Amino acid sequence: MSDRVAVLADAAIHVVATRGMRGLTHRAVDAEAGLPQGSTSAYFRTRKALVEGVVKRLAELDLAEAAQADLPGEPDVDELAHAIGHVLDLWMTTGRERTLARYACLLEATRQPELRGILAHGAQARAQARDLLERAGVADADRQGRALVAFLDGLLFDRLVGAGAMFAPEPGTPESRAELVDAVRTALRAVLGN
Repeated sequence: MSDRVAVLADAAIHVVATRGMRGLTHRAVDAEAGLPQGSTSAYFRTRKALVEGVVKRLAELDLAEAAQADLPGEPDVDELAHAIGHVLDLWMTTGRERTLARYACLLEATRQPELRGILAHGAQARAQARDLLERAGVADADRQGRALVAFLDGLLFDRLVGAGAMFAPEPGTPESRAELVDAVRTALRAVLGN
């Protein structure tokens, strides 16, 4: 992704996170990026292309961050829980806008089926979970990996916008991270049979 396209996509992510999908316009992205009117449409000709650009940038950033996660080579439940809890905490704090924008794009894909193929970057998370569970000797690691990713995604969503957001400690605090790690540990133990 070129620097200009990344700047525009990052501005579009901010617009989606703060104004929702209805607020995502070429003009709004131009203003957010501090660029002359028409800049966004030069790179993303249609609204669909703009949404696709947002999704691709989200995938790029999320995958880069997940790759930096310090996941242990051997599936030790406590180490895994801490590593995954750390990533979830990042996605609720410094990556909060990206997470909100990702959920908005996922909802948009329910109304625009052509976007579903672009949102396939979640497949990598499921593949990573499957591989991890295969190394741990879990039977039906593919199904269990999908269940684990669904749980983690639900946990993240609940902490950001659901009922859990009202009762959970402030994201980024030691208490919040400890609760996340405990929830992840519980899910891992269920999947691993520990």
